[in-house]
Amino acid sequence: MFAVVKTGGKQYKVATGDIIQVEKLVAEQGKGIELGEVLMLCDGGKVTVGAPLVAGAKVAAEVVSHSRTGKLIVFKKKRRQNYRRKNNHRQDFTVLMITGITGA
Repeated sequence: MFAVVKTGGKQYKVATGDIIQVEKLVAEQGKGIELGEVLMLCDGGKVTVGAPLVAGAKVAAEVVSHSRTGKLIVFKKKRRQNYRRKNNHRQDFTVLMITGITGA
């Protein structure tokens, strides 16, 4: 059984036991959360596609950790104008472990 869930503006295909990295969620480490935006649900050969969401379907997950990605260099330059700007960016993320999928 797997599901397609939407969180943080992105879609993820998840199954029970999967570990995924999503945009930062406000939840404590070790606590359970529920992802309610289930777009598709597949149980064996039976596929349920939502319009836009599958009614009553939920995905249970546990927060494993919070962290930040590696450093990304942002460099801007305009030729012949003596314009150069260098910045860095590190995106926050949350690691989730999927504990269960419940269908409608």
